[in-house]
Amino acid sequence: MSLNREKYLALVTLLEQLRSDATTTPIIASELRQRVASLQQFFGQEIVPLADENWRVQSYQTEMSKQLRLLAIDVMFLQGARQASTAQTRLQTISDRLTTLIQYCDAILQPEAEGEK
Repeated sequence: MSLNREKYLALVTLLEQLRSDATTTPIIASELRQRVASLQQFFGQEIVPLADENWRVQSYQTEMSKQLRLLAIDVMFLQGARQASTAQTRLQTISDRLTTLIQYCDAILQPEAEGEK
């Protein structure tokens, strides 16, 4: 199960990095779009195939998949933003969505941490 844990921790690291970059540095929307696509690819290749009988984990994975698709749409809206205030609102939405994804990963990792004590 530690391999699964490592993959979720890697996903959390990618999500936190993207959230930090999106909120602290001026980011180019096309670069953000590319990074979100890479994040979706990582999720599809590394997280989705993880076999887990736990319905709770499967439920979180389904929600994460949905949030990643919505994140890609948020980035498209950011690309279409013409005013600075609109772009700032879109960046906040993207940051909030990344926070939600991180919380889902943390919720999946939590029971394992308790089980190891």
